[in-house]
Amino acid sequence: MAVEQRSSAGRRISEGYVSADVERFHGETHRSERDDFARDRARVLHSAAWRRLAAKTQVLSPASPADFARNRLTHSLEVAQVGRELATNLRLNPDVVDTACLSHDLGHPPFGHNGERALNDWASGIGGFEGNAQTLRILIRLEPKVMDDAGNAYGLNLTRASLDATCKYPWTVDAPVPDPGGRLKFGVYPDDEPVFRWMREGAPGRVRCIEAEVMDLSDDIAYSVHDFEDAVVNGYLNPARLSDPAEHEALVSAIQSWVGYDFTRDELDDALYRLTRLPVWLRSFDHSRAALARLKNLTSELIGRFARAATAATREAYPVEVMTRYHAHVVVPRVVEAEVAVLKGIIGATVVSIEGRKSIYKEQRRVLKRLATALWQDGAHALDPVFAADFRDATNDTERKRIIVDQVASLTDQTALAWHRRYVGDIDPADVGIWSPGFGIGERRH
Repeated sequence: MAVEQRSSAGRRISEGYVSADVERFHGETHRSERDDFARDRARVLHSAAWRRLAAKTQVLSPASPADFARNRLTHSLEVAQVGRELATNLRLNPDVVDTACLSHDLGHPPFGHNGERALNDWASGIGGFEGNAQTLRILIRLEPKVMDDAGNAYGLNLTRASLDATCKYPWTVDAPVPDPGGRLKFGVYPDDEPVFRWMREGAPGRVRCIEAEVMDLSDDIAYSVHDFEDAVVNGYLNPARLSDPAEHEALVSAIQSWVGYDFTRDELDDALYRLTRLPVWLRSFDHSRAALARLKNLTSELIGRFARAATAATREAYPVEVMTRYHAHVVVPRVVEAEVAVLKGIIGATVVSIEGRKSIYKEQRRVLKRLATALWQDGAHALDPVFAADFRDATNDTERKRIIVDQVASLTDQTALAWHRRYVGDIDPADVGIWSPGFGIGERRH
């Protein structure tokens, strides 16, 4: 019979977790016995950083005419829904996974991954910019919630288990790993390493906990399926092309050029075949209510297909009672990984890499770089009050430049343009892919 565990504060600890998992970097006392992991989730859900995701680009700009399209907040909610179901099926704490899923995109700057590239270039002399490291920085330092009597900020001060679950890349900038696009991925900036080291106490080096793996898989599932749905609804993708034999070879080539060569052409070919032969696969789309219903049923089927396969494979690989933290790892069948990659490749080939959008992506990067330079030149008085205080307290230019990056990364797509107008000069929103009043709802500027 399992013995119920309690934290040092006397609160019950979720099954499969231990007292170290519910510790916080800065000790806290609370009047209620509310579950520590539920408290973590609520802190993220009520944070300003999370609310700002509503105005940050997922694939299509949240200010585009495509008002059906996901933004980073709705995407995060959908990731959390997938993650919570996987966590329940694997007997992980759902709130820990939910917190990680809700948090996973907090560090994204304006204009999504394109904005990441811009800030990484601008910050090259101070260690660059990485969205996941920025997420950790928000959670442990920037988001106003917990402070000590000396005025030191601890961000949301999440428990060790929840914070570790948000960490997709559990290593420092000294040993990064390149992604398929060549960007260096790491999980923490040098000045945030003390909390990172505390978070990773007892963890195997460079290994993610299972809750972080569930978060990452849920992100892949939600991104691949829901962005596919958006692309169909908003006219970027004709589903008839995906089942057309005459288009097949060119389509597989485009998918492979986007996802890289971790999968062979035969694997991608087979995955595309399996998907397009599903009974619920969409053969055409005419924007009718019936077509929208069929598309929604397809997305539900795909999410269930991927989640069920991963759950079954993980249970088979780890026939144990407890899978939490470092007791097990998520197993995703190779064929499912290939199917997810095919959906990502379709989005990449038909939406993200549209030839006409290259000038938009270039201008987005220029906007953020010019804005960062202007703020650097103007100093503290140009920043929001919290960042202005950080800027004045900084002891060297490296710290001050990092604060400029924090400020720019915190902006939404629209506020980045507003700040650009204020500190650099006017710019047509259409030049960066954002719809503005006076532009027809049914029109797109690419």
